[in-house]
Amino acid sequence: MHEVAEDVFCVEGTAVNWVLLRDGTELTLIDAGWSGDTSRVEASIRALGCHPRDVQAILLTHAHLDHMGAINHFREKYGTEVFMSTADATHARSGDLEQAHPTDIIKRCIRPRGIRWTARIIRAGALKPITIPHASSYPHTGPLDLPGTPVPIACSGHTSGHSAFHLPDKRVLITGDALVTGHSLSPITGPQLLPPFFAHHPDEAHTALNILADIDADWIIPGHGSPWHGTPTAAVELARHNAAVTDTL
Repeated sequence: MHEVAEDVFCVEGTAVNWVLLRDGTELTLIDAGWSGDTSRVEASIRALGCHPRDVQAILLTHAHLDHMGAINHFREKYGTEVFMSTADATHARSGDLEQAHPTDIIKRCIRPRGIRWTARIIRAGALKPITIPHASSYPHTGPLDLPGTPVPIACSGHTSGHSAFHLPDKRVLITGDALVTGHSLSPITGPQLLPPFFAHHPDEAHTALNILADIDADWIIPGHGSPWHGTPTAAVELARHNAAVTDTL
């Protein structure tokens, strides 16, 4: 667990991150790992001296299995609500997720890097379908009345309703999978886009970088890879440069 800014924590699960925002004894959880990461999500909350029932809501950057894993557990055990964009809430409720096709994954399993990653995510729940019947859209635009006061930022491309979250007071931008700093399939580290086969609309994923570049922040917390110290403008410039590598993966 890395405290990126005061009361803003990035936690690494199985090749994926989630974020905890703390305000006193209350928390907001952003993303929730794979289903196999559920106990680790709870452990990260307890490591802050909190209880899982202290999570006031879960925010989802996008409806993919590696970010949805613990959500139903928190709903069933603690009654925790989950909010996301309207488009991704629709997919989360139906289970019709805008994810990479299995054949895209299989093609990459022949590479050593791909074999290791695939084995890890299968153990973490990659073959376990998830629906979130209680998925709700954000109750309003602008800052949410939750610990950390996160501001959803629409940046579709990776999915039709992908969101980032801005924490203006903390000068932190949580980018989900719209901008990452590493991935098990990538040979490079630093700001980058995920390989195009992960994106529902790859061209829009490139365009979404324009939205992120304009946000005022000093830290980026991605859905994959380590937190990155620098402005979104600089991160986007590097991601565009690195696209020469990531677009071929």
